[in-house]
Amino acid sequence: MAERHENPYDMNSSSFDADKYLNKLLKSCNLKQIMDTEAIIVKDTQTLTSEMQTLVYENYNKFISATETIRKMKTDFLEMENEMKKLADNMKEITDSSDQITGTLQETRTELTKLTEKSALLKKLSGISSLPSKLTQLVNERNYIQAVQEYTRAKRVLELYGNQPSFKGIQEDCAVIMSNLQTILKEDFQRADKKTIHLTETGDLLLQLGESPSNLSKEMLQFATQRLHDELILLSDQTERDMIDFVDIGIEGFLNDLTLVTSSFYEMFVTKHFECEDDSFQELARSNLNEFVNKNMTAYLNLVQERVESETGDTQILLRALDRLHRRLCAMKNLGRGIEISRTGIDLIIHSVQQLCQTHYKILKDSFNDNLSSIRLTLVTSKNDGSLTELIDTLYVNTIEKVKGVLQDLLVFLNPEWSFNIKMDHKGISCIEGIRENLLVAFLRHISTVVTSFSDINSSCPANLLLVLSKLCLKLEKGGIRSLLNLVDELYEIDSENSSVLTHETELNSEILESAKTLLDAYVRVQGMNVSQMLRKSVETRDWINCLEPRSVRAVMKRVVDELTNIDGTLEELFESGQLNTTTSSDSSRKTHFSMSMQGKSQYRSTLSNFTSSQADNSLVHRLFSERVDIFNSSVDFSKVSIMSGIIRISLKTLLECVRLRTFSKYGLQQIQVDAHYLQLNLWRFVADENIIYILLDDILGSAVLRCLEKNPSGMLMEPNAVDLIVERF
Repeated sequence: MAERHENPYDMNSSSFDADKYLNKLLKSCNLKQIMDTEAIIVKDTQTLTSEMQTLVYENYNKFISATETIRKMKTDFLEMENEMKKLADNMKEITDSSDQITGTLQETRTELTKLTEKSALLKKLSGISSLPSKLTQLVNERNYIQAVQEYTRAKRVLELYGNQPSFKGIQEDCAVIMSNLQTILKEDFQRADKKTIHLTETGDLLLQLGESPSNLSKEMLQFATQRLHDELILLSDQTERDMIDFVDIGIEGFLNDLTLVTSSFYEMFVTKHFECEDDSFQELARSNLNEFVNKNMTAYLNLVQERVESETGDTQILLRALDRLHRRLCAMKNLGRGIEISRTGIDLIIHSVQQLCQTHYKILKDSFNDNLSSIRLTLVTSKNDGSLTELIDTLYVNTIEKVKGVLQDLLVFLNPEWSFNIKMDHKGISCIEGIRENLLVAFLRHISTVVTSFSDINSSCPANLLLVLSKLCLKLEKGGIRSLLNLVDELYEIDSENSSVLTHETELNSEILESAKTLLDAYVRVQGMNVSQMLRKSVETRDWINCLEPRSVRAVMKRVVDELTNIDGTLEELFESGQLNTTTSSDSSRKTHFSMSMQGKSQYRSTLSNFTSSQADNSLVHRLFSERVDIFNSSVDFSKVSIMSGIIRISLKTLLECVRLRTFSKYGLQQIQVDAHYLQLNLWRFVADENIIYILLDDILGSAVLRCLEKNPSGMLMEPNAVDLIVERF
C-alpha cells in the first residue's frame, strides 16, 4: 500500500506527476493507445464531476434541514423556560398552603389518633369477651388449630389484665376450655388409628398449650413407633406385588411417615430451646431420635431384605426398585444435623448382590448336574456311544457359556445409571471380589468335586462318562479356567494378580488337573475290572481237570481282545497315542512267546524243565516283590498307550491270581499256554513296553505249571510250532 501512494504514475496517488505520466505514455504507447487512454480519462473525469455535484446537492439539503431544526429548538427552549418558572411559583404557593393546613389540623389529628387506639382496644376487649364462646365453638367444630391460635393471641392480654374482675372470669373460662382441649388432644395423640401427620400436628398443639417437652417427646416417639410398626405389618402383606410396587408402597407409606415424624420431632424438640427444660434436653432428644430412626429403619430394611431374598423375577426390576429406595434413603440423610442412619441402602444392595450370587451359584450347579445327567443318560441308553468328542465339547461349551451368562447378568449392578456405586464402598469391593471367589471359583471347585465323586469305587457310572469328565477337566485346565478368570477380572476390574487373598489360576488348574488324573485312574480301574471279570469267569467256570486237548483259543480271549480293541478306538478319539517303548519288533512278537530268548535268559521251556517246585515258588515270589511297583503302581498319563497299559496290567494280573487258585491237568495247562500265546500276539501293540506283557504271561504260565497235577508239568507243555498252528487257525 505504501508503494501505491508513492507511485508518481498512479492517478489515485497523492504523489501523481502528470508530466511524467504523459512522457511515459508517449514513450510506451502508440497513437491509438494514447487516444484510447485520453477517452478513458475524459470519461472518468466526467463521471467524477457528476458524482461530486450529486454529493454537494445532497449535503446542501442536509445542512438546510439542520439549520431549520436548530432555529426551531431555540424557540421551543424559550417557551419551556417560561413554563418552568410558572411551575416553580405554583409549587411554592402549594407548599405555603400545606403548611397553613397542617398547623390548623394538628390538634385534630392528635385527637383522631387517640380515638383510633381506643377503638382498636375496644374491639380487642370485645373479642376477648366473646373468646370463651368462640373457643367453645371451634372445639366443638374440631377446629383445634384455630382454637389454639385464637387463645395464643389473647393469652398475653388475659395475663396482663387477668387481675381485673371483668377479665378474671373470662380467663378462667378460657383456661377450662383449653384444659379440656388439651385432654382431647392428649387422647388423640395416643390413639393408634391416627395418621403420622396428625400425630405431629397434635404434638405441636400440645406444646403450644404448655405440655412438658420431655414427656411429650418420649410419647411422640413411642406412639410413632407403634404406627410405623403397623405400617410394616401392612407392607409385609404386599408379597403378591412386584418389587417396584413393593418399594413404592414402602416409600409412600413407611418412609414418608418416618421422614415426617423425624423432621417434625427435630423441629419441635431439637432446634428449639425450652426454658422449662435443662441444657441437656436437646442432646437427649437428638439421641432418642437417632435411636428411633435407626431402630425403625433397620426393621424396614430387614423386611425389604426378606423380600429381596424371596425375589425370583427379573433382575432389572429388582435393581430399579433398589435404585429408587437408595435415592430416597440418600435424601433422608439430610433430615437434620446430628441424625445418623446407621444402615444405608448400599448395605441392602450389597446383600442383594450376595443373595443373587448364591442364587446364580445354585443355578450353575443345577445346570451342570442336568448336563451330566443328560450325558450319562445318553451313554447308558445309546447302543453306540457316538462321538465322545461331541459330548465333551457340548458339556464344555454349555458350562462356559452358562458361567459367562451369569457373569454378564451380575454386571448389571455396576451400571452407571444407578444412583448407587458399590465399588465406592469397602464392603462393595469385597462383594465384587466375592463374585469372583464365591461364584466363579466356588463353581469351578464344585465341578472338580462333583466329577471326582464319580471316581469313587462304589460309583456305578459308565466308564466312558469318566473319560468325558476327565477330558472336560483337561479342557478347563488348558484354557477354560484362564478365560473365565480373565473375563471376571476384566468385567469387574479386579486386580487378582496383585492380590494375596484371591485364588490364583495355577491353584485352580492344579486342582482340576488332579481331578482329571483321578478320573483317568478310575477309568483304567473300571475298564480293567470289566475285562478282568470276563477273564475271571472264564477261569472259574471251566473244569480244568477234565478238559480236552486244546484245538483252538478259547472264545473269551477273542472277546477280551475285541473289548480292548474297542477301548483303544475310543481312546484314540480323545488322547494322543503316546510314546511306544517296545524292546522287540512286531516280527518277534509274532513268535511263540515261550520260544523267544530274552536278554541273558534261556528259553522259557528249557528253563521250566529244570525247575523244581521250590525254585518256581522262589522265582514267583521274587518277581512279585521286585516288579510290583513298576507294573501296578506306575502313574497313568493322558495318552492312549499309558491308559491301555494300565487296563491290560490289571486284566492280566487278575488272570494270574485266578490261575493261582485253580488246579490244572495236562490239557488244561496246554490250554493256558495257547491262550497266553494268543494274548501275547494281540496285546503287545496296545502297551508302551511289551516286556510287561511277557513278564505277566510268564507268571501266568508259571503259575499254571506249578498248579498242574502232572509229575513233570514243564515237560507237558506243547511245542511252540504246535501252539503257532492252533493260534493261526483261530
